[in-house]
Amino acid sequence: MKVLKNKKLKKLIYVAMSGGVDSSVAAALLKKRGFDVVGVFMKPWSPTRRVGHVDNCIWKEDRKDAMRAASALGIPFETWDFSKQYKKSVTDYMVREYKAGRTPNPDVMCNKEIKFGLFFKRAIKEGADFIATGHYVRVKKGRLFVAKDKNKDQSYFLWTLKQKQLTKCLFPVGDYIKPEVRKLAKKFGLPNHGKKDSQGVCFIGPLDMKGFLQTKIKTRTGKIIHLDGRVLGAHDGVYYYTIGQRHGLDISIGSGPYYVVSKDIKKNIIYVGKEKNLYSKNLKISDISWIGEKLKLPARLDVRLRYRVGLKGAVLKKNGELELKTSERAVTSGQSAVFYRKGELLGGGIIK
Repeated sequence: MKVLKNKKLKKLIYVAMSGGVDSSVAAALLKKRGFDVVGVFMKPWSPTRRVGHVDNCIWKEDRKDAMRAASALGIPFETWDFSKQYKKSVTDYMVREYKAGRTPNPDVMCNKEIKFGLFFKRAIKEGADFIATGHYVRVKKGRLFVAKDKNKDQSYFLWTLKQKQLTKCLFPVGDYIKPEVRKLAKKFGLPNHGKKDSQGVCFIGPLDMKGFLQTKIKTRTGKIIHLDGRVLGAHDGVYYYTIGQRHGLDISIGSGPYYVVSKDIKKNIIYVGKEKNLYSKNLKISDISWIGEKLKLPARLDVRLRYRVGLKGAVLKKNGELELKTSERAVTSGQSAVFYRKGELLGGGIIK
């Protein structure tokens, strides 16, 4: 593992422990190297009602798992309540974006505002030399690179970070592949070594998004119209659907399958078409953020438009236009376009 060497004084590191295997192993690896490690669980916001949520108390079990892991490692453990800030910065943002007809990326906002916002600032203020998380990424000389395990790489969600922050961030599991992390967890005697990877929205866990949104945004019946003008059916609210979606459409006529191709928010209309209608090569990017020095535009780079999809060659122009070398399926407003070059994460922006 490539983390800084403990030569003189012990460094104090606060580790964001979610209760999962990755962050627990991150804490274990740092302790093994002789650092003073403090585990911190961040209490998230969770829905007050069960509607749209698999288990709105899942965070309590996660906290117990994090506490047990910290106990097994013999490190101090704290719980920081960020539930109010999470609701304001992540949940309310998510609902606003859906109301505007876009498909947000709550994990990006969670990392920006909570893990590398509130947690980072409080840890440093309390005397931490560094903070650490269980993210699968690597830092080299203040620059952020993809993880060794390409299937688990989480750099896509970290494009809002800044180089100044990275000098105080450690990502211990970024140099390992997932099976190795599992073996290490067992070797360290961590009680959560067999725990499944978390799924769903950052912190909250599994979430029936449509069911949840229906508790926040009133249903509103509208038309489903084919690109050729035919009315094929009805929907219960344009906000609940995203570009590329196939299932959940109430279409009983025509020869499908049909996919959501575009939406008219004001008129509350969903336009559908065939899969071939989902592809595009030119898009617009806003809110561009660079981790280090801003690139001189126009610039050739690689871009990832959704988590776990392949990189595409592209040219980013001065006005925020992004021209792809080859067409991409279901480019979605509100999602992140993340920029890379030779494995280095350069920054990113929001698809308009």
